Amino acid sequence: MTGRLRVGVAGVHGHGRSHVDAVLRRAADLELVAVADPRGGGDVPSSTRVHADAAAMIDAGGLDIVVLSTPIPTHAGLTRLALSRGAHVLLEKPPVPSVADHLGLLAAADAASRAVQVGFQSLGSGGVTATAEVAASGVIGDVLHYGAVGSWSRSEEYWRRAPWAGHRQIDGRLIADGVVTNPLAHAVATAFAIAGAFAPDDIAWIDADLRRANDIETDDTSSLVVELRGGVRVAAGLATTAAHRNEPYVLVRGTRGFLVYVYTLDTLHVHRDGAVLPRTYAFERTALIDDLAAHIRGGDELLAPLHRTGAFTRVLEQIVTGPPADPIDPSRVRVEASDGETFRIVDGVEDAVERVAWEARTFRDLGVL
Repeated sequence: MTGRLRVGVAGVHGHGRSHVDAVLRRAADLELVAVADPRGGGDVPSSTRVHADAAAMIDAGGLDIVVLSTPIPTHAGLTRLALSRGAHVLLEKPPVPSVADHLGLLAAADAASRAVQVGFQSLGSGGVTATAEVAASGVIGDVLHYGAVGSWSRSEEYWRRAPWAGHRQIDGRLIADGVVTNPLAHAVATAFAIAGAFAPDDIAWIDADLRRANDIETDDTSSLVVELRGGVRVAAGLATTAAHRNEPYVLVRGTRGFLVYVYTLDTLHVHRDGAVLPRTYAFERTALIDDLAAHIRGGDELLAPLHRTGAFTRVLEQIVTGPPADPIDPSRVRVEASDGETFRIVDGVEDAVERVAWEARTFRDLGVL
């Protein structure tokens, strides 16, 4: 394909604005033809069409790429519509709330001969493949298990940022806005990518221990242990109830050392038994829209295609359809105000999530929180 690729972005405020800026920065290769948002188009070129509705933008046609940064319940329907109109799709994470939707979109994409790239930006880094290769090389011995650690700080107001925020379901529709499935979803998706788990049936079983400090329907402080087909496990300790934001990472624990891949910084730290200090490596990251454009033009393999995120969708479905999150003992929760927002902080949560990843056990099994 020659000439600039025509792009439409649905959802252009908040995180969606980053997609608008990404397209505008690549004006030599991409053209921002249209945007859609019920709150208006924001600051876009005068030549850009502005729609109040994402479906209307897609139906207007003339798009090579549709970027969907819209509420989770809209993802499946809008992606199907875009594919039917001949567009490739960059779909924000989490992609869809059920395995059935995931498989349905794969079939729709195949039928339309179009690509669906999922917005797990961390998967655009060369560090993901490198970490998997180091884990398999024997440098840290045999792999015992994989882990994911995330401890962020999110306010009560964060869980009221949209009508769907903090919900598992609304009117019978799966929403999936918990800590595991949305704010720290990259931790789980990156751990699965490094462990080589991609399809829903790559997962044998899931033990999810979901907790909440906030007055929400979903989880904000959670642990899970996932056994993959073949027996290896992935353990995740994730929380938005820490006192401060800490950089999340993926752990690979081996018999003679361990790896720490800080996916937000694209750095790998190799800790070998007997070595005083770790060896640290830095990697480049490819923007996912650039990767999608390269795929459209030359058939390059995508870095974050929908078919490689099925294991994550399997976990998401288990979480949103399983038992609800248990309230955390109020004696463990501090309430603090900062910059006009209110935060619920769980004492000791940073240590707890690290233990989950290191020992591959849930909060319940560790006897914490």
